[in-house]
Amino acid sequence: MSTEISIAGRKIGTGHPAYVIAELSANHNQSIERARELIQLAADAGADAVKIQTYTPDTMTIDCDNPHFTIGKGTIWEGRTLYDLYGEAATPWEWTADLIATAKACGLTLFSTPFDDSSVDFLETMGMPAYKIASFELVDLPLLKRVAATGKPVILSTGMGTEAEIKEAVSTLKDAGCVELAVLKCTSAYPAPAEDANLALIPAMAEKLSLPVGLSDHTLGHTVAVTATALGACIIEKHFTRSRSEKGPDSEFSMQPEEFKAMVERIRTAEKSIGVAEYRLSPKEQASRVFRRSIFITADIEAGGLLTPDNCRVIRPGYGMAPRELPNVLGKKVVAAVKRGTPLQWNLIEDEPTKGSEADPG
Repeated sequence: MSTEISIAGRKIGTGHPAYVIAELSANHNQSIERARELIQLAADAGADAVKIQTYTPDTMTIDCDNPHFTIGKGTIWEGRTLYDLYGEAATPWEWTADLIATAKACGLTLFSTPFDDSSVDFLETMGMPAYKIASFELVDLPLLKRVAATGKPVILSTGMGTEAEIKEAVSTLKDAGCVELAVLKCTSAYPAPAEDANLALIPAMAEKLSLPVGLSDHTLGHTVAVTATALGACIIEKHFTRSRSEKGPDSEFSMQPEEFKAMVERIRTAEKSIGVAEYRLSPKEQASRVFRRSIFITADIEAGGLLTPDNCRVIRPGYGMAPRELPNVLGKKVVAAVKRGTPLQWNLIEDEPTKGSEADPG
């Protein structure tokens, strides 16, 4: 598999800027006008793409309120049935063409997460440029095979996955025809504590799987996302909302536009700061070398006078001989009178070396 994928002409992988995805999820609150607005706000905040989810309550589960289908403690959806939650959160399929056009007008790519064969079939009619597999569907191998068969790039989220499950999912996608595949480190908690992010897995997964690796981030704030970028994450996905005060199924762990923009700016700064593993000087560093220490005459000396610690010292700036030469010059005579503040060079000293060891003052 390649360590680089391409979505709608945008290359994603090592050496390319992180691909930042705004996940709309349920934050449209069943209003297409709000969905359109969110897409524009995501573009303004610096996103590269927006993502929706394509399902209905009936493609996800059944309408049943026994304990198996009621969400237990430990989440923001405690006590709700799955069917009720998915009914509130679903993005109406009939919006899809409109949202694709809206995203295109904003300069963004839109793609979706399918959850069953019917949603894949529908999204194929919409010309999806890529597909996302949600963490909870990591083990749905028939779905993975159906998505791989489209030939589109796939982004696989790995929350809750064991190493064996992740390997099986990757193998399933590859064997079924997926050529361009990226995986996302994910902690499937909503919101997720930063201490559970385990970002060290990002470079480890990249090395082991030989695939582009990113982060699907459910933590609050942008610190974890920026840290992930520094560790090599080539995709960052964050839930996006107009305002957390507008309550919805995902609003509590979603980013507001100004927060998202700040995150993108910090990601871009982090990328610039990573640089390359080379010992090289920036132009500003090169200019600063003059302020290093070097050997100077610190008191007037008559012709033939000796260089001593009282008249010859290592100080800033760097116009004189390198400090390592100090033991070699002390006790030697100067060939002419030298004034205080003169940078010392070999041509001022008797017995100048025939093959000068005159040092780079920087």
